[in-house]
Parts: sequence; C-alpha cells; structure tokens
Amino acid sequence: MALITLRRNFCHMSDFWIPGAVAALKIHPASHVQKAVKDRLRVWFCSLQPELVRVRFHHSYCKNFHSENGNDLHPAAEPWFSQVQEWNLPEQGLKNEDEETLYRRRLNSFLSPEEVLSFLSTLDTLPVSLASAALHRICEVGKRDGEPRLPQGVLDNSTFRALCLQCARDPSHLTNAGLVTALQALVLVPVDPQSSLMLSLRAECQSRLQRGGLEAHHLCLLGETLVRCQGSGCETLDLVICQLQSENLETFAPEDIVAIYRILQACPEGVDRHQTFLNSVNSFALSVVSYLSPKSISHVLTALVALDQTHALPLVIKLGKCAVRYIPRFTNEELRKVLEAFVYFGHSDRFFTEALEQHVAALCLSLDPEVTSTVMEYCGRKRILSKPILDAVAETFVFQSEKFSPSQISELIEPFGKLNYLPPNAPVLFRKLESVLFAHFHRFPPKMLLRLLHSCSLIECHPVNFMSKIFSPFFLQRLQGKESYLDRVSLAQLTQLFMTSVLECAFYKGPKLLPQYHVTSFLTPCCSLETPVDLHLYKSVVIGLIDLLGSRLYFASKVLTPYCYTIDVEIKLDEDGFVLPFTVDEDVHKRVALCIDGPQRFCSNSNRLLGREAIKQRHLRLLGYQVVQ
Repeated sequence: MALITLRRNFCHMSDFWIPGAVAALKIHPASHVQKAVKDRLRVWFCSLQPELVRVRFHHSYCKNFHSENGNDLHPAAEPWFSQVQEWNLPEQGLKNEDEETLYRRRLNSFLSPEEVLSFLSTLDTLPVSLASAALHRICEVGKRDGEPRLPQGVLDNSTFRALCLQCARDPSHLTNAGLVTALQALVLVPVDPQSSLMLSLRAECQSRLQRGGLEAHHLCLLGETLVRCQGSGCETLDLVICQLQSENLETFAPEDIVAIYRILQACPEGVDRHQTFLNSVNSFALSVVSYLSPKSISHVLTALVALDQTHALPLVIKLGKCAVRYIPRFTNEELRKVLEAFVYFGHSDRFFTEALEQHVAALCLSLDPEVTSTVMEYCGRKRILSKPILDAVAETFVFQSEKFSPSQISELIEPFGKLNYLPPNAPVLFRKLESVLFAHFHRFPPKMLLRLLHSCSLIECHPVNFMSKIFSPFFLQRLQGKESYLDRVSLAQLTQLFMTSVLECAFYKGPKLLPQYHVTSFLTPCCSLETPVDLHLYKSVVIGLIDLLGSRLYFASKVLTPYCYTIDVEIKLDEDGFVLPFTVDEDVHKRVALCIDGPQRFCSNSNRLLGREAIKQRHLRLLGYQVVQ
C-alpha cells in the first residue's frame, strides 16, 4: 500500500481537484493496468512542488501485515520483528554522498528515539548504511536511568521494527561500517542473541573476518560488540584479537586503542597469551593519551587494573597528568574508577590532588557516597593530608550521614585516624558517628567496626561507650567467626584499644580484654601497627651515636618493651643523668626512647606524623619514657 499525504487540505492542478488531506491507493501487483496507473500517478506527484506533497512511510499498515497464506508471521524467538513493512519507494540510495552526510549529521543532533523515528518517517528512501546509523543513534539516546534496554514504547514502534529488518534482511549488502553498527545497535536493544536477525549479522561478520575484509576500526567495534553479546568465550572474538595483533598500531585512532583495552579487559584469562601485544599497545598508547576524552581515560585505567599491568607505570603517570584537567568533567563513576586505579598502582600526583581538592570542596554535598568514600580511600592509601578534602567530607557526613552505608562510613572515618587529623568540626563529627553506631551497631561487620573504633582512638577520640561491647566474649566470638583463631591484625587492634583504655581512659571501669587476646608486639612483618625503621636513616643515626657516646655499648637497638611497642634506640640514664650501658638494669632512673622517624612515618605531603606513630609516642610518654624524635 502506498499512502500519499498532502500538506494542505486540497491540491489544485488545472481543473483537477483532490479533496481531503489523504488519498490512499490500493494497488495489486498482478494488475498491469493498475501498475501503469501507479507509475503515471508517481510521475504526476513528483512534478508537484515539495512543499505540497510528501510521500510517507505508513506505519499503521504494520498492524495488517500478513503472509501470503493469510497467517500472521510470529516466529517464537522474535515476535515483534515479524510484523513490519518495507520502505515503499524503489530507489535504493540517496541522490549523493552530501545528502547522506547531511542526514547523518541530523541523526547525531537528535536527543531521543522519538525524534529519530519521526525523522525517518519523513524520508522517501532509507539506504542500509543510513538505517544502521539511525538504529545505532536510537540505541545511544534511548537508554534511560541506567536501564539495560530501550523503553517498551520504542520497541513496539513499527518504524523501529522496520528499521531492524532493513538492516538485517540482507547483510551482505551492508558496508563494513553499516554491518558492525547494525550488530552493535541490536546488542544494545537488546535483541535475543539467538534470533535470526542476530545470527544473520554475526554470520556475515564472521565471513568477512575470515576473508580479512574488516579494517582496524571495524575490528575494534566488532570486538566490543561481541564482548557485550557473547562474552569472552567466543571463537569469533579470538579471531578479532588475532587480526588486531597483525594490524599496524600507527593506523589506529585513539578511540580504537581504548576499544582494544576494553576487548582485552573482557579476556583477563588470556592476558599471558596477549601480553606481547599488550606491551605494544601500552607503549603506543603513550602517544595518544592527550587525545583521549575523560570517559576514555577512565576506561583505559580500569582496563589496566583488570589486566594487572603494573609494569605500565609510564602510561599510568601520563594518564594521571591528563586526568588533572578533566576532573570537573568526570562523571561520579568515571572519577571513582580513576581513583581506584591510582590506589591500585600506588600513583599520586600533586597537581591531581590540588584539582581534586577544588572539585570535592565545591561539590562534596552532591557527590555520590561511593565516590566520596573512594576519595577518602585514595587520601588514606597515599598518606595525603588534604585538609580541604577531609574538612569537606566531615561536613558532608554530619549533614548527610543517612546516605552512607556501613562500609562507606568506615572508609570515610578511617583516614582521619590514619592521617592523624582532626577536622574543625571534630566534636560534632564524632557525636554524629556515635549516634549512628548506637542506632546501627549490629549492621557493621565486626572487623569493620573494630577498624573504625581503632582509628578513632589514634586521634584521641576514644570510643569509651563501645569498649565494653568490643571486649565482651559475645563480640569476640562474632569477630572470630568460623575461624579457629583471630587474625593477627584484629588481636593487635584489640590490644592497643585495651592499652588506650588503661593509659588514656582511667575513668573506664568496664570489662577488660581477656589475656588470651593480647599480643606481645605491634611490629610484625605482615601486619604491623608500627612503621619499621628506615634502615639508611637508622645506620646514619647509629654512626652518629657511636661518635657521640664513644661506644656501641651505651645504647640498644630495636628494643621490644613489655608494652608491645618496639623502640628504635633506647638509652638508659642514671639519677645524675649519666649514660648507662644497655646491659645494666639496676639504678636506671630514666629511659630515653629515640624515634628515628623516616618519611614513611609521616603524611606524604606534610610533616605530620601518621596516627599509628602518634599514638605510639603518646603511650610511651605515658609509660614514663622520654621520647626524642
């Protein structure tokens, strides 16, 4: 059926009138007379001015579309793709390439599937290349609120159905770009991977792959699409990766390099087989980093983490430098991925931190809780004392504590203890934390709760109201869980909290920690509450002490005290202030604890001691030592 829609209510030509807005002609293909009439009428209508008449694709016809034997076409795997209509006019292409380029630009300007479909309904012809581009644009703009598929209204739209069939009816006529774009769009819909549409397109892709007929850009698009559609266990994907390795990387666009990373990220089990290729990509990527978008930078860093490319630090550093100017443009999710990658690779950059400070301070109240906790994790792991970030996060927690989960609260608070920093609103902050813990105590996993309370004690915000709970046999049993013993870190944290209750909270009269849960040393190789001494600095100090005191006999090194702390150098003095040999235990009037504090015992960007070193020196003073840094 051809439907002719007139723009005005009637059209006048000589003495011939056509009343009404629409005239419909039913033409049976077997009738030669009606075919001749149809051809004559087409010539006549084409002679009219464009503003008077326009031939449209009649979508309501889809409801009455039947097969030759009168039965509805409803294959089980694809019920709604069956009832569609072909584009009616016989032309197979647009008049010239400029016209198609113009249409593509218009497609890219549309911001909703409805706009694209409305535009398509006005076209006389729809080449397959333009159809695939239109389908892809619909899928790009059609996803809403993170939903995994297009809205049902779009899926039910008859133009959309016709568009899908237009792309998949005879894929051999599609260009490489059109073929890959059509497959990519149908994966985004998503269409059943086993439907005839998808099988037809995938078969054509595999055929062209085997002939080596796909260019580098199309190989990248196809690889990403296969990852979405079939996952990593796909023979065709292996063939794509194999062909990518034979291509010259100099011919790849920056977005193609990003696509390679995403393809390989989906196949982490094959990273050893592809490591040589990855090394080449990592080296070449250095030359295209400056051309990457914020989204692409986030994608590459995420892939480097997934592929464990710890030896690609030059690339990570360069990506970090480019990320500085993009911080305001990152989405919450992209910024979180960037920070996680920097934490993973141990990378930090002063300029990145400064830009992050400005961003967080300006938008902290509107940042996603997960991003906020990741920012704090970044500062804690890299020992970055950023007062603007810590102050902004403290304010955010006070006003919006309800939006943070228990794990996020722990990630927010622990860096304050680690970095030995109390924000200006510390009293309000810790009162809020206390009220949250009282209200949701049992929602916090035991180990997480212990870490949280231990970090508070590092900065003299002692969790006195919770000590009786964490020293109770019930909590200790929860902490141990199904294991036969408690892990070393938990025991050390419990012991240090107990020492805090004795030395700094003399008013605490609750239950004490049972002796079997005490440790003898906070300094252990794998999980230490103290920072080991810097060996180079230690040797320099020892040489100076020998020169000063006259003998190695007058001081002891790495002394384990009865209070679990290890002293770098201990010097004993008698009542008159004379130095005693370290082997003498009688007549000791004063003990000097010499703390050889190297860079690892301080925040990386300031001269502030870390929380665990501050509590150690605080406790040693309370125990009677004269602490000398």
